[in-house]
Amino acid sequence: MKGSSRTHNNNDWRALPGMRYRFYTTDVFTERIFGGNPLAVFPEAQGLSAAQMQRIAGELNLSETAFVTPAGDLTHTRRVRIFTPRIELPFAGHPTIGTAYVLAAIGQAALGDEGTQMTLEENVGLVRVDVQARDGLPVSARLWAAQLPVFGPPTPGRAELARLLSLEVEALAAGPLDPQAVSCGVPFTFIPLRDREALGRARLDLGAWKQLLSDFWAPHVYCLALDPELEGSDLRVRMFAPAMGIEEDPATGAAATALAGYLGRRAAQPDGTLRWVVEQGFEMGRPSLLEVEADKRDGEITAVRVGGKCVIVSQGVMEVPEERDADA
Repeated sequence: MKGSSRTHNNNDWRALPGMRYRFYTTDVFTERIFGGNPLAVFPEAQGLSAAQMQRIAGELNLSETAFVTPAGDLTHTRRVRIFTPRIELPFAGHPTIGTAYVLAAIGQAALGDEGTQMTLEENVGLVRVDVQARDGLPVSARLWAAQLPVFGPPTPGRAELARLLSLEVEALAAGPLDPQAVSCGVPFTFIPLRDREALGRARLDLGAWKQLLSDFWAPHVYCLALDPELEGSDLRVRMFAPAMGIEEDPATGAAATALAGYLGRRAAQPDGTLRWVVEQGFEMGRPSLLEVEADKRDGEITAVRVGGKCVIVSQGVMEVPEERDADA
């Protein structure tokens, strides 16, 4: 692999003959290499089957890998499919943001002085992404959630959720924040904790998870505390997703879109734009900052946006065996 953070000319990204595919890795929700959430992007994945995509995602073993093909509608930018090491997702935030950033960085999307707007076809629907640029190079991207927040069934009780996180019941937050299941395409169980200290001690009990959440509407666990570490941040979060094959995620854009619904519904402000800066990944040594926005009108959430900075880390070529060979 060859490390790079500059724009590449068009000859760099073309898929090579046969079953060899170029890919890029990028760190999302950070401006520094080895921070944020790593992502692999295959910018020309046509010719790969879903089974091959899943095998590639398992081989790379990142939280997600994105595969880009031509859009079904020529007025859209690209079609994007997103895979964890274990399953395909209808939508995920950091792959959407990272893919748009990579496409702009390698010249597959026209980039003006201030950036560009893309429309990506994903399994959840059409996702708008705005890429911001500086000096002709992309620096960050922001997605508009394709699905507004949906609120799920009641979660397990406080004692059960404390056991799920290997914590005492008193470690859970009291007051207006309560556990809730929310989705903007991917459902998460939100568990507010008393403080950052309790958040740092949380350890997912896999046996309790299998009993309580593996068959629940929202099997993915999203914990939050309202005392972040950095000035300018609003909260610290952690996310655990055994159902996706992810022990812990350093930055979760899909959960951040649902977070806008969770916090926005509780905000007293009936109209206007609400904003939060979210810390994630600090406990993993991969600090990430996610910028979250929710528009409200007459007390209802009308739009959700999540964004952050990105940096390209590497590029490489993968030799993908034909399916009959891969199945052997």
